[in-house]
This record gives sequence, structure tokens and C-alpha cells, in this order.
Amino acid sequence: MNTPREVPRPAPLTLYARSRAVPATLAALVCAALLTRWAATVPDVFLDPYRRVPLLSLAPLAVSAAIGTSLHVYGRDLDDTAARPWWPGRLAHLLVLTALAATVLALAVPGDAQVFGSVGMVRNTLGAVGVTALAAVLFGARAAWMPTMLYFSAVYLSAASPRMRQATVLAWPMQAGPQLGAWTAALALYVLGAGLYAARGARPEGPRG
Repeated sequence: MNTPREVPRPAPLTLYARSRAVPATLAALVCAALLTRWAATVPDVFLDPYRRVPLLSLAPLAVSAAIGTSLHVYGRDLDDTAARPWWPGRLAHLLVLTALAATVLALAVPGDAQVFGSVGMVRNTLGAVGVTALAAVLFGARAAWMPTMLYFSAVYLSAASPRMRQATVLAWPMQAGPQLGAWTAALALYVLGAGLYAARGARPEGPRG
């Protein structure tokens, strides 16, 4: 008599990655980095760092939207009834994806790191992911990209104003180099968003949301 073989169960980390669409998120990060690298090496953009300003907005927006999608929880009841607290896993999830996104985008921008280069890309990635994580807590992961896009768009469209250009805290996505005010704003948003997401998770969506 043949005994049925036990089907090997996926590792908990694999199940977690699948439930949060982590493979798709990683693929999106790679695509964003490749597109950014291609756009940054266009001769006009490569020779003029100030023409990289759109890249410093679009690339962080793209990766933050991808990361925001991975914050969606398909089984909130399972998370709420888990024997172990979920906040360390949520925090590690966000930190690892943010570090990967910031690294690949910083490497994708050639030239002077201080003038609309890798420093600004890292700062904008941190700030964009922070706003997205905060929006996931308030509105749900599926709509988390919208506040980030609206804020970046508003700042970009008003960047021509001298007042906005000098407002490093408010207009941090459009600042060049390591300005203290811009970095303070971006880091504060990231710490706030990551902390709230780790503590509370994304807002439930659907009939019970």
C-alpha cells in the first residue's frame, strides 16, 4: 500500500513574501533603476545636473508606489490573532525595501552627488516612502501612492517660485544636495511613516475597511 507523501510546506519567509507581493515589488525596483539609469545617461541630462530634477521626483514616486503596494495585508484577521507581534516584521519589511530602493536609485544617477545626484535621490526616496507608509496607515495600502504623488506634483509645479525654491523644508523634493532643512523634513516623514506603519500596519480595506 502506497503511503501519500507529505507535500513540503513553503517556509514562513516565502509565504510572507508572496502575501505581500515582494517579488513583484523587487522587480519594480529593478525596472525603475534601469529606466532612471537610461534617462540619466541621455547626453543633455548627463551634462546638465539641473535637468535631473524630474528624475529625482519620478523615480522615488515609482519605487514608493511599488513599496506601498507591498504594504497591503490580505489577511488582517490572521495578523491580529498571531502569537507573535507583527511590528518587527513590518518594520524590517519597510526598512529592507527602502534601503534597496535608495541604493539602486542612487547608483543609477551618475555625476556630481551633491547637485541633484545620488544624495538628493536617497533623500527623496526616504521622504517618498515615508509619506506612502503614512498614507497606508491612514487610507490603506492601495491608495497610499496618491498623497505622495499629489505632494510631489504640487511641489514640482510650484518650484519655479522663488519662495518655494528657498523653502527647503516644505519643498524638500526639489532641493539639490544635502541641505539640512530638506534632509530634516524627509527623515522626519520617513521616521513618522515607518513608525506608524510598524505599530499599526496598513488600514484594512474592503467591506470591513
